[in-house]
Order: sequence, then C-alpha cells, then structure tokens
Amino acid sequence: MRGDRRKPRSPRRTVTLLAALALSAAPLAVPAPAVALPATAAAETYTWRNVQIAGGGFVPGIVFSRKERNLIYARTDIGGAYRWDQSSRRWIPLLDWVGWDRWGYNGVVSLAADPVDAGRVYVAAGMYTNSWDPDNGAVLRSSDRGTTWQVTRLPFKLGGNMPGRGMGERLVVDPNDNRVLYLGAPEGNGLWRSTDRGVTWSKVSSFPNPGNYSDDPSDPNGYGSHRPGVVWVTFDESTGTSGSPTRTIYAGVADKDNTVYRSTDAGATWQRVPGQPTGYIAHKGVLDTAGHALYIATSDTAGPYSGGKGDVWKLDTRTSAWTRISPVPSTSSDAYFGYSGLTVDRQRPGTLMVATQISWWPDVIFFRSTDGGQTWTRIWDWTSYPNRSFRYRMDISSVPWLTFGTNPSPPEVTPKLGWMTESVEIDPFNSNRMMYGTGATVYGTEDLTQWDSGGQFTIRPMVAGLEETAVLDLASPPSGAPLVSALGDIGGFRHDNLGTVPSTMFVRPSFTSTTSLDYAENNPSVMVRAGNFTDSERPNDSHVAFSTDGGANWWQASEPGGINNGGTVAAAADGSRFVWAPGDSGQPVVYSVGFGNSWSQSSGVPANATVESDRVNPQKFYAFSGGRFYVSTNGGQSFTATAASGLPSSAKFKAVPGREGDIWLAGDGGLFHSTDSGASFTKVSAVTKAVNVGFGKAAPGRSYQALYLVGTVGGVTGVFRSDDTGATWVRVNDDQHQYGNMGEALTGDPRVYGRVYLGTNGRGIVYGDTSG
Repeated sequence: MRGDRRKPRSPRRTVTLLAALALSAAPLAVPAPAVALPATAAAETYTWRNVQIAGGGFVPGIVFSRKERNLIYARTDIGGAYRWDQSSRRWIPLLDWVGWDRWGYNGVVSLAADPVDAGRVYVAAGMYTNSWDPDNGAVLRSSDRGTTWQVTRLPFKLGGNMPGRGMGERLVVDPNDNRVLYLGAPEGNGLWRSTDRGVTWSKVSSFPNPGNYSDDPSDPNGYGSHRPGVVWVTFDESTGTSGSPTRTIYAGVADKDNTVYRSTDAGATWQRVPGQPTGYIAHKGVLDTAGHALYIATSDTAGPYSGGKGDVWKLDTRTSAWTRISPVPSTSSDAYFGYSGLTVDRQRPGTLMVATQISWWPDVIFFRSTDGGQTWTRIWDWTSYPNRSFRYRMDISSVPWLTFGTNPSPPEVTPKLGWMTESVEIDPFNSNRMMYGTGATVYGTEDLTQWDSGGQFTIRPMVAGLEETAVLDLASPPSGAPLVSALGDIGGFRHDNLGTVPSTMFVRPSFTSTTSLDYAENNPSVMVRAGNFTDSERPNDSHVAFSTDGGANWWQASEPGGINNGGTVAAAADGSRFVWAPGDSGQPVVYSVGFGNSWSQSSGVPANATVESDRVNPQKFYAFSGGRFYVSTNGGQSFTATAASGLPSSAKFKAVPGREGDIWLAGDGGLFHSTDSGASFTKVSAVTKAVNVGFGKAAPGRSYQALYLVGTVGGVTGVFRSDDTGATWVRVNDDQHQYGNMGEALTGDPRVYGRVYLGTNGRGIVYGDTSG
C-alpha cells in the first residue's frame, strides 16, 4: 500500500530563517527568457508532457470552490497542487515552476479556494518539518486560479508529507471578509492570521493551545514525533456580514483532551468548547450553517496510515449541545477504525458522509446520513460471510492498473474503494457529484444520490492529468517499448504508448518499489529489475526478476538470504549474466550466470555499491562507492578499484551504448567523463553540479549520442542537452517546467533525437521533445 514517506535524495539549498514575522511577497512563475550560459548554446524551446500513468500517489485534500461551479482543486503530499478543468475533465498542474531551490513547496499541506473571489487561491507549502527539508514553509497566493503565484515565506516549517497531512483544511479564507486568512501551524507554532490576503502573517497570540500530540514522541528521525498542531479552521458565516470578519470561528487541534476551540469575537479571543468529547483527535471539522451544526470526525492517531478508534460528533451551534452520532461508536466491539473524510451536502442540509480514516480489511467504509447523523447507511454491507452487498459499482477502465495485479478471495475485492481516505467531498453545487482521494488515485461519482433511492451509483477514477509517482529509474531500449519505468510504491510499468495509461503494473513478483532496472544493450528483450518489499511478509518471493520479452512478462529468480531492499542491478550487454548490489546494509554484491538460478559473491567491491554494465563488452561491469570507481572484466566475479581520484563521494554513472569503456559520472562535484573504463576521469568544466546523466539518439550529422544532464551549468540549474560530447550545453527546460526534486531518473530516447525522459519525485515521468 502507499506510504509516501519518500525522503528527497539530495536537498539543494538551506534557506536563512526569517527574522520577522510579517514578510512581503516576491512574484514567481513568470515566463523566463533564454539564458546565455558560458560554454552553452542558446536555450532551446521544448514541449513537456507527462508519460501517462494517472495518479499513483496519495491525494490528501480535494477542495471545491463554494463561489463557482466546477472550480475544484486537489493537493498532494509531494507532487504539488492541481486545478480541475471541466471541459477536458483533467487536472492541470499548478506548481511545476517550483525548482530545486524550493523543492519542498511541492508538499502541499493545505489549500484554500477564496469563497468570495473565485480567481483567488492559496497554498500552504512545505514538505517536511524535520531535517529532511532545509527550507521553511510558505504561503503561495494566486489571483488567477494558479496560473501565476506570489510567495510569502514563513518563519517555521510546514509538513505536506508528514503525519497528519490528511487533516484539514488548516488554511482558510473568511467567507465574509476575504482579506482575512487563517493558517494552523505545526510543531508548537500555533495559529496564524493574515489581514491582507496572505501577503503578511502574524501569530494569533491569544490562541491558547498549539497542540502537542505526536504519534511517536521518541522517534529519533523527527518523523513520527511530528506534532501536527492546529489542523483545521472553519467559519460560521451566519455570524458575519459581507465586508466584516466572521465573528464565530472554530479550530481543531491535535490534542486528545482539548481538540476543538471557538472564538466569538472574530479571532480576538479563543476558548475550549465546553462539553466536547475527549480521547481522540478531530481530523475534520465541517460546519453546516443551514443546519446549525458543527460536525467533527475523530481518530486516535494523526494518520494517514493508522487509526484504530474514533467517533463522529455533532455540536448544535445554537444550544452548544454535543451529540455522538458515530455510525459505529468507539465503544462498539465492531469498532476497529477512526473517522475522517467528513463532508456535508450544501444543497441538502442534514445530509452528510464520513469515511473510515483507515480500514485496510476488507476495505474502507463510507457512511451516509440524510437526517443529520441520527441514522446511517453503509456503502457496503455484510450479507452471509464472506459475501457483501454493494451500493456502488467500480469502473476503472480508464486506469486498469488499479487492480494492483491482484485477484483476492472474498470478502476482499479488486479494486478496493481505497485507503487513507481523508478527503471525501460532495460538490457544493451538485449533490450527485462526489470526489475522494486515496493512497493511489482520485475517485469520484456523478450519480451519488442513487445511494438514497436504492440504486447503485458508479465510482470511476477522476484522476486524468494528475501524475504523482516517484520515479526511481528509467530505461529506453533501442527496440521494443519506448520506455520502462521503476517507480516508488506502485512498482513500475512497461510503457508501450506514452499517451496511454498502462493496463497493469509489474507483477510476478510485485515490488512495493522498483529501485533499479536494466536491459541488455545488444539483446534488449532481456531485462532485469530489483525492488523492495518486506521479506518476512512474502518469504517465497524474490527481490529480483527477469524478462525475455522486453518487460511484458516477468518471473522471479532465487536470491541470497536477508534481502528486503532491491538496490541496483545490471545486465551484461548480451544478457548472459547479471550483477546485483542489494540495498540492505552490509549485503555483498553478487553475480549470476544466466537468470538468477544461483548467485555468487563478487570480490573486491564494497557492499551496497552502485553497479552498471558496459554497453559493449558482456564481461565488463562497473561499480562506484564512496568516491572510488571499480571495474570487473570477468563478468562480475571480481572487481578492482581504479586509480581515478577526485570523484564525488556519491554519484550516478552510466556507460555509453556502442562505445566500450565510455562512462559519464554525475555528482555534487560536477560531471566527469572517462574513455578508459574508469581508469581516469576528466571533469567537464562548464558543469558545476550534476544530479544525473543520460544518453539519447545522436543529433543529425553526429555520431556520438546526445547527452542529457540534470545539473547546474553557468549558474543555472535545469535540464540540459549536449550534442558535442559535453563541449557545449543547451538548456531544454524553462522556468515554468522545473519539477522541484527532479533527476533521480533520466534517459534520452535512442530512437527519437531530442527526446528526454525525466523522473520526478512526485510529478511522475515527464518527457520533453524539441520543437526543432
């Protein structure tokens, strides 16, 4: 199942902490002119598109505008924010301008659609509150629906990919006075307010409780010990008039004894709401003004991965009386989940829905009430075990891989309704439309009220355009499918058509994440991949797999004991043998003659080295570890360290097809080139930093493959191409297509000149084609 705790590979910048609490903004996302770079050609215009996968990541928030029909936004934990386009029924990415210098802005912990001015939208951005993200958080604001943005940096971090990210929304706009915004902050930073449409922010000093709950206070890496803090804010708009701030405001806090607060004087003072339930955290707080009710959905952990108990409560805003309205109360022997995914039907006061915050088996449960929570019906019911009846049917024809390649026995079905279903939203303009986010996609329906009439409503993926995979490796072989991918959390695919969603992910075996893949350069139908899963849960499966039909079908091989992590793997140029460096600490590098029937330990090479193959000589393999380069000339049996010095301590490297011993190595120190099998390397002077390097079809009239680079050339960080063996470089992306934390995977296309495939950490696979 989706985890989405992916740590960036190499943070690129530490931002100085802000000295002031209120800061002016700087405009961003304007089209960039061609940049003249030393030792480069002029920038080149490229067209960038996504390789179609459709989803593949956690969508913790969906936000419908209450001002304008069909204006919908989605936020992701590592892949930025999106706006729904009704005419094409696709999501439009809004944060592709975020570059390496602020990659954390792709973690969106909250999003607010202005309820007064439909053009305005706000994002609370920042990926991690621990050391993984060196930057502080920011509030991004747009007056043109996310086409362009301005930024106010904050004096604290935000955690779009931290525990509790499904709570919310913590960033909100006052529906009576849209100059006023509130932001609930994590890690003891309390509640913040802006009175100038998000340009400047100050702490609400009167707010009494910053929230000190964390799932695991003793977690040494600062992840489980994260304190989500103030997690949602909502307004009782009936207590204000247009142009004046709303008087009554509610806020939710991650504190099991004090989880709901209220202000009745426009945020000047705050008090704990009396009579409130204790023992759980209010993940969601939704106010039905017409029904005079505040609903809260609670769970016993921050989520989104866990939550075993919880309740749903209703506060009568006129009498201040609390009523527990849980579909399954926490005191019941049938209670094994907390609640989240709370939504109300704005067209039908008293109609609301709630979801189990986590319910792995047999599936998530949605509950629906049309009488303010007095009675509930379930989206599915038990009949005679193991059978169930369903008020819905699933149509995943547009994203068929959502079966995850499984064929479970009842009571489980495939595809599942979902997991981590923290955002379930009924369209405020249309009672029939509902969308919800899962750990893998966005689902939705347009005939929801069939639920009430006894019919079946249809759930479909509503995820086109939203691409959220983390890409760990890419291969574009000279024949067969144009692209094969290794992905985090959903394994990977053979992409027969870049514009078509694949029918199935890699199976037999399935990896939680595929960490490395390779093909035999002179026999590209032979492929190998390695990946991760917990061996104790699947002791009969292997972490390495082979294909002889270009990745269409796979089978697993044997493996040494004690492996849980795939590491890197390489195929000989003729497919006759393989070298594998598993990723588990201390696991030695091994080699196999044939397809992994047995493995033998390689000598002379450190454990966990990065391994690659020569693309001409099937007996030659390479390895890199700790700044040293190693070569094997006997098919991986033994390696010898070369005399090459001055290399980065960590790097990615690849050998050039058709040229024995020709190697390019990319690392923090720059880009290095060897033509003698790594015996020596020459640094490319124009490149000051390098993340990754790849090769593609040579330019017309050239014999050496085109080089592609994610790195820094002439002080500019981007994606570059060289057609003359690295002598000059041209930037092929632009400031609108920076893709944050990009470059873990990179390759050119050996069949299409100018085409480059770029892996991102959260925006899927993008590819660029030259307009020339």
